[in-house]
Amino acid sequence: MANLKEIRNRITSVGSTMQITSAMKMVSAAKLKKAQDAITAMRPYSEKLTELLQNLSATLDADTGSKYSDQREVNNVLVVAITSNRGLAGAFNSNIVKASNALASETYAGKKVDFVTIGKKGNDILKKSGSVIHHDVAIFDELTFDASSAIAEKLMELFSEGTYDKIVLVYNNFKNAATQIVMKEQFLPIMPPKIDEAEASKTAVNYIFEPSKEEIVEGLIPKSLKTQLFKAIRDSVASEHGARMTAMHKATDNATELRDALKLQYNKARQAAITNEILEIVGGAEALAG
Repeated sequence: MANLKEIRNRITSVGSTMQITSAMKMVSAAKLKKAQDAITAMRPYSEKLTELLQNLSATLDADTGSKYSDQREVNNVLVVAITSNRGLAGAFNSNIVKASNALASETYAGKKVDFVTIGKKGNDILKKSGSVIHHDVAIFDELTFDASSAIAEKLMELFSEGTYDKIVLVYNNFKNAATQIVMKEQFLPIMPPKIDEAEASKTAVNYIFEPSKEEIVEGLIPKSLKTQLFKAIRDSVASEHGARMTAMHKATDNATELRDALKLQYNKARQAAITNEILEIVGGAEALAG
């Protein structure tokens, strides 16, 4: 009977876990809808702003380029790892940590690589290397453009001052609830646009700029960079809820299967115990009759 009691306790424990994972799945599903709508609405604006900036930058002379497009020898690299403050989201956070460490140990091996961590989970692991120069865990409490802009301004300052020669964003790009793509996206310096001269000559349009192109570009670059970082963080938030919803869905399914298996085991053990009791009764009765 002790065995039956142990199985009953396990069934109760698995049932409680299943209720928790099912509730977390529903919460993440509700949050995912809001986060998905936010990133879906923002992407066209971000992409059009980047396209406009690249088209304008391509028409500027090399000697009038922005300080944010300064291509120099890469000796110091800053990796911005965007994770979450909470776990239970499958490989969501570990994929970012692995990608960030791969940049430091493989892509930029021999270079000085430091980290800026956005999110508690990434910071907890990457800080062990001793190269995290700044971390932010409060931004997810109330994610706003202003809060993201403050981080972007700090990154732009570090690049323009020459502290770092390249800054790379590492984050999860939201594709759908079940799929998140790890992105390694160059933040600074601004990449020159890839121009097909044949196509460019066909679609070239002469615009009249007021004020000058240089002034417009200088005004757009900070705006574009802030938008780029904000979009990456929003992508990460949507990806987090999608990953957690998927992880909790799988956990609930696994708990259901385990509970059913335990119930079957319990019923078999209970049936065996009853059979043994009947055999003992019959055996005792026969012994008394004999």
